[in-house]
Amino acid sequence: MATALRMALQTREQHIKREKATSNICTAQALLSNMAAMYAIYHGAEGIKKIASRIHRITQLVADELKKMGLSILNTHFFDTIRIDLGDAERQSKLKQMASAQQTNFYYPYQRYVQISIDETTNLQDAMQILQIFAALQAVDLEPMSQLEKVYSQPGKPSLPESLIRKSSFLQQEVFMNHQSESQLMRYIKKLENKDLSLVHSMISLGSCTMKLNAATELIPVSWDEFSSIHPFAPEDQIEGYKQIISELETYLCEITGFTACSLQSNSGAQGEYAGLLTIRAYHLANSNAHRTIALIPSSAHGTNPASAVMAGMQVIVVACDERGNIDLNDLKQKVELHSSQLACLMVTYPSTHGVFETAIKDICSLIHEHGGLVYMDGANMNAQVGLTSPGLIGADVCHLNLHKTFAIPHGGGGPGMGPICVNDKLKPFLPKHTMRNTVGGPEGIHAVSAAPWGSASILLISYAYIKMLGAEGCTQSTAYAILNANYIKARLEKDFDVLYTGEKGRAAHELIIDLRAFKKYNVSAEDIAKRLMDYGFHAPTLSFPVAGTIMIEPTESEDKAEIDRFCDALLQIRAEIDEIAEGKYDMKDNVLVHAPHTLSQLTSTQWERPYSREKAAYPLDFVKLSKFWATVNRVDGAYGDKNLVCVCPPIEDYMHA
Repeated sequence: MATALRMALQTREQHIKREKATSNICTAQALLSNMAAMYAIYHGAEGIKKIASRIHRITQLVADELKKMGLSILNTHFFDTIRIDLGDAERQSKLKQMASAQQTNFYYPYQRYVQISIDETTNLQDAMQILQIFAALQAVDLEPMSQLEKVYSQPGKPSLPESLIRKSSFLQQEVFMNHQSESQLMRYIKKLENKDLSLVHSMISLGSCTMKLNAATELIPVSWDEFSSIHPFAPEDQIEGYKQIISELETYLCEITGFTACSLQSNSGAQGEYAGLLTIRAYHLANSNAHRTIALIPSSAHGTNPASAVMAGMQVIVVACDERGNIDLNDLKQKVELHSSQLACLMVTYPSTHGVFETAIKDICSLIHEHGGLVYMDGANMNAQVGLTSPGLIGADVCHLNLHKTFAIPHGGGGPGMGPICVNDKLKPFLPKHTMRNTVGGPEGIHAVSAAPWGSASILLISYAYIKMLGAEGCTQSTAYAILNANYIKARLEKDFDVLYTGEKGRAAHELIIDLRAFKKYNVSAEDIAKRLMDYGFHAPTLSFPVAGTIMIEPTESEDKAEIDRFCDALLQIRAEIDEIAEGKYDMKDNVLVHAPHTLSQLTSTQWERPYSREKAAYPLDFVKLSKFWATVNRVDGAYGDKNLVCVCPPIEDYMHA
């Protein structure tokens, strides 16, 4: 039996709980996790310990030398960070000037302290420069470099309490033992990459996820030292370039959304939701309306919506949707009137999560305002708005923007996400502040929602470049093409598949939902079709959201007609395969759909007992032969796996023994 790693239901159950959720986390930051994992894989346990020992030794050296100069080190125990008491604010200011003249930044908490952190990039020459600055402050002579090197080479006891000194082994799994050369690490990373179907292979049509092209021109600046090597709390006079980009990006996003102010602090769409709802809460508190705590949320909303509302201290009331996928206006009016005095806000996605532009959206926003509430617009579907309409135009008060969707930051693998919020004049005073930047946020701003004042600032460069290169005309054309592509897919598929929701003119927005529930009578599920698409070289669309038994398709503007035609050809061929089952040509429990995807090992094995040919399984259309993507593992029993978690890592007893 082969081993496979899969995401269990428990890892995303918070979204399924909806209004009962206690966490709104939607960005796994898997990219950063993978970077940290590869760092550990390359260095292994011994390499990690060597790096840590070197960092600690240099920190000890700096601390000891500062003590010799008569300075007071406040922390008896430390690993890489020490805090020095300078006595008063005047000496702190003097040190700051002297360090700045040597192009050195320290951290200055309160009015008399300085804090220094050492990391693996710090060498003895850097330590010498730090000590020279303090020696000048103290007006004392510094020992020569040769003496420092001698002291460094004779380490003593760690400056840590005995209870914190690790005695157990770690990173003993095989993966941390076999990749300590650059060549082996490169091959290991490539081996993993080969398992991923990505945009380099084919379109990824995940509805509501907007998996668009992340152009190299937009991504390259992130690696430039001028941007990547700046600390989030660097002095403002050292980040003039960043300040210009941040200011211009805020201006562009305000113009796009029709709002007056922007905060770039949130690190994900869900965090943007949370920040936006906190500004609404702050607005009500400032207007003596603490009792306004009810958030109305349509039943079609993203799972993060109710979870964010709960986290912001609000009570969630769900509003029904009608048979066309729009907000049920009668139900909305009843609930608005019933909860009028307690109404805090309505959270609405536009176009709706069903992929439809709701024609009553302005009336909906007006209704909420008439009863003292505000409107939060979820920006997940902004790729259907930019340049054509805007949250401000429809009457919303605040929205978040998924820069990792609409504005081209990579979205796959769980991050890094960016979910800035834009607000109108009412909410501008309440934008999130930050203790390290008094220029950030509004005068009555809510607390910070992220550790850094501008979130993951380096990846803002991607969205900045995307908007700057496209300009107003290009951004608008992107929206138009995204909508055109979705409706082209609709036109090609609607004779053979049921399109679940459309607008009043029979059109979709930038995405569409294909209803597959009718095929259950042939024992074919939406999951079967999603798995079969893998044999054609395509990532499945969003499965069973927001409606069970459906797929939601979003092509974006990045795909050309040829690729969209290949995708449609694949789905139409799958429809023909369903017809073969319906006609009795293949058994409902033994056919090419229920056994998909087909792996290379299966198709090259000596025995083949399927009722269909190997060629039908592997190469259902001619274009697949030109560039076949092989699934690594076959179907797993997802429901069984959700209920019976099996860990393939070493048993917990191994760790207990260690």
